[in-house]
Amino acid sequence: MDSIAEHIYYHAVHTPSRRCVIDEKEELTYLEYWNLIRKTAAALRGFGIQAGCNLVIESAQNIPYLAVEMALHLLHAVFVPLEKNCGVQKIEEIARETDAQLIISDQKIGRGTSITYAQLAEAVAQNQCLDPVVFPEAWMVSEILFSTGTTGKPKGIVMTHRSSIALAQNVMHGVEMESDTVEMIPTPLNHSHGLRRYYGNMMNGSTVVIMNGVLNINRFYQNLNRYQVTAMDLVPASLSIIFRLSGNKLGECKDQLRYVQLGSAPLSEEQKDRLCSLLPVTRLYNFYGSTESGCTCILNFNDGEQRTGSIGKPVANAEFITVDDEGRRFNATPEIPGLLASKGPMNMSGYYHDPEETAKVLKDGYVLTSDLAYMLGGYIYLVGRKGDVINVAGNKVAPQEIEETALSHPAISDCACVPMSDKIKGAVPRLFVVLEASYCCGQEEIREYLAGRLESYKVPKVITEIKEIPRTFNGKIKRKELMEHE
Repeated sequence: MDSIAEHIYYHAVHTPSRRCVIDEKEELTYLEYWNLIRKTAAALRGFGIQAGCNLVIESAQNIPYLAVEMALHLLHAVFVPLEKNCGVQKIEEIARETDAQLIISDQKIGRGTSITYAQLAEAVAQNQCLDPVVFPEAWMVSEILFSTGTTGKPKGIVMTHRSSIALAQNVMHGVEMESDTVEMIPTPLNHSHGLRRYYGNMMNGSTVVIMNGVLNINRFYQNLNRYQVTAMDLVPASLSIIFRLSGNKLGECKDQLRYVQLGSAPLSEEQKDRLCSLLPVTRLYNFYGSTESGCTCILNFNDGEQRTGSIGKPVANAEFITVDDEGRRFNATPEIPGLLASKGPMNMSGYYHDPEETAKVLKDGYVLTSDLAYMLGGYIYLVGRKGDVINVAGNKVAPQEIEETALSHPAISDCACVPMSDKIKGAVPRLFVVLEASYCCGQEEIREYLAGRLESYKVPKVITEIKEIPRTFNGKIKRKELMEHE
């Protein structure tokens, strides 16, 4: 089977009454969801969507939104999702860039043909199921995902149906997904992380419970109990919210949750330790990957082994190498780390209408990253991003090491380390900290604390207190913004 939609059809035939997708308004079996997909496809055809068309859609954490993507599979058209509450200007810009034939958004769009979710729902209700159904071939483009990077203009990442199938396999095998899995996904479904967990569950024939984030903490726990959720997909920022709003209540689910998978941003050692303590028998996975190559490496950090700094082992379809700045392969070491590159059927085809940028990242089938790493005993160890690593008089300093150490201080609730220029050493670390309200401490106390735990050249020259560390929605630090801070 060459598409996720075809797998849904398979389960609709073989397990038609099994619960498939659940959102805040309804729950559908595999057969009901399959019929909704076919009706949505018929409705979209009525709005002019044909093979090869691009459709830009503002994300929603609900079933109708997901049905649009699967309907586009049946029409051999392309899914272009954007974040919820995306600005109108950005929607119009992406629609223009991708020459979209249709926009779905509840905002007032001035460019091109657009409809609201309500108009779509009305059209779906009036249509019969699409018939006959012709599933797409593996090589066809299925989606264009616009990356949410911390710097620079977002790029349109082109994925085929073959890529989505390989990514779903990586998720399924990586977390050892059981046949009766019920997985809660509160992460945004325009983002590759949430989408690809959904793909894995649809291929597996599992049940997906969709939530609009975790801020409604009562609803979060109600859904856990009501649907007997056995697995969860989270980003570190969501985990932090759960801890802040409910303390250690997640530990009450220790006999219910078989696994929790996290990714999209680095997970701190403190978060790992706390999660392991609350869920001692749960498989706790940290996924590594990018939008360009997806979930390619996984680590169960609750298996009793200490592998600080490791992102785990490659998943089913992924092969890793390390390369130098010129892209030449070499065996990296802890002393001389290399840039990670991954190869496999899950990789993107390239950046949409941007062959120059594609050539910089995609070489000989490998997606090149800016992550410095080395391999040891079959495991991959991440040192940091090339652009983030601070060169202190020839010594390479990973900001993450300083941040992890600083977070172990009881007064520091959040922090971020960036380089600052120095006349003698070239660059030195600068640390931004968010202090706990109940603590009172100054720069010197924090510096002394770090000096007792880090080499002297790693101790920040300047420590600045701020109210909040700027981050992307999934928790990645906006380091460029901090480097411009006075």
